[in-house]
Amino acid sequence: MNGQTGNDPKLIFPGLAGFYATVSDLWYPMIRVTAGGCLLYHGWGKLMTGATPITAAMVKNGIVAPSAAAYFVIFLETVGAVAIILGLFTRVFAAAIAIEMAVIAFVVQMPQGFPRMELFVMWGIIMFAIALRGGGPYSLDRKIGKEL
Repeated sequence: MNGQTGNDPKLIFPGLAGFYATVSDLWYPMIRVTAGGCLLYHGWGKLMTGATPITAAMVKNGIVAPSAAAYFVIFLETVGAVAIILGLFTRVFAAAIAIEMAVIAFVVQMPQGFPRMELFVMWGIIMFAIALRGGGPYSLDRKIGKEL
């Protein structure tokens, strides 16, 4: 059936079935790499400015153990982001980042209304989905044959 099941809609251009079958395994790595890359961009900025301004923001927002939390966020958004990109220890890092995004959304941003928290909710759900799926195809988790 050219990569389709009996319940899939029929292609308007059936000639594309071979192309879709060829690239069908690429959707998940594209999401994982893009999510990790976007997070790395923000983590790199935090790494370059250092923990002091992040700690100050944590204090302002009432986060417990603000200095430790700042270093943990920097770690997650740099090392964790690279691990997500590579698909290494994917579930652990994605779950931790999903929790980070939940804290940002529901503790820090929620008092200011949904428009302030929606981006963090979206990224938290994406990371939670990545945590549920794991490294997937084209990941180091798959290459080493182990994941949590």
